[in-house]
Amino acid sequence: METQLSLAYSTCPNDTFIFHALAERLVDMRDLTFTIDLADVEALNQAADRGVYAVSKLSFAALGHLQGRYRILESGAALGRGCGPLIVTRSNFDPANLAQARIAVPGHWTTANLLLGLFLGRKVRVEALTFDRIMPAVAKGRVDAGVIIHEGRFTFPEYGLSRLVDLGQWWEDETGHPIPLGAIAIRADIAPNIALEVSRAIRSSIEYAYSNPQASDDYIRRHAQELDPEVIRQHIELYVNHYSVQLGDEGRQAVIEMFNRAHRQDIIPAWEGSVFAG
Repeated sequence: METQLSLAYSTCPNDTFIFHALAERLVDMRDLTFTIDLADVEALNQAADRGVYAVSKLSFAALGHLQGRYRILESGAALGRGCGPLIVTRSNFDPANLAQARIAVPGHWTTANLLLGLFLGRKVRVEALTFDRIMPAVAKGRVDAGVIIHEGRFTFPEYGLSRLVDLGQWWEDETGHPIPLGAIAIRADIAPNIALEVSRAIRSSIEYAYSNPQASDDYIRRHAQELDPEVIRQHIELYVNHYSVQLGDEGRQAVIEMFNRAHRQDIIPAWEGSVFAG
């Protein structure tokens, strides 16, 4: 019997690289079919609060607020080392003023915003902008600092900006864990056997992408915010790795550590039970 599910992921090259083969049905889908939407990750975070999609890319921070409603799949995650968000400022910014600064983040439920709160030791007042608007806002002085993600790691010097803090490196130094950024999650009302099949299909799609690295080029370019081929290549190499294929025990421990720290600082609610599917 065919199972049809709604699926949403971001327009970023790591997601389109991962999902190209699934979207084009180039891998064995068994009895699964998907209706697919692409959107900014914070838009997906907020859609998940309404339960819009059965399967969705979500920030790990958002999953801290959605406990009991979505569970993390084993495949498809963005988690690793040397890939965390950066705090950027104009060159004349005084780092001593960061705690009182006007800071732009790519969404209230993004992992970038959660990491900013962990780094500063408290919740902070932020302005939420889509990730592509943050660097221009900092450069023009609309805000004092910005937390940037995605290809912004490679392009911020083009805006005349300076890196103040690498939040991913700070996390790794503090915890020893890789940094959990985003995951593919499934609504908790979906049967466990279906969740396993979805995770298997995503893993097959990633394996196809690795075996056929040029096959997804057109699909990625159609959706990419940054069209420079070298930036796209760097983006995929940074955010798609063995944790994307299988989260594993190390990945799960990193997620639990993040949730525990965020709850102790009152950034997310207390959580009970497993947040993982299977």
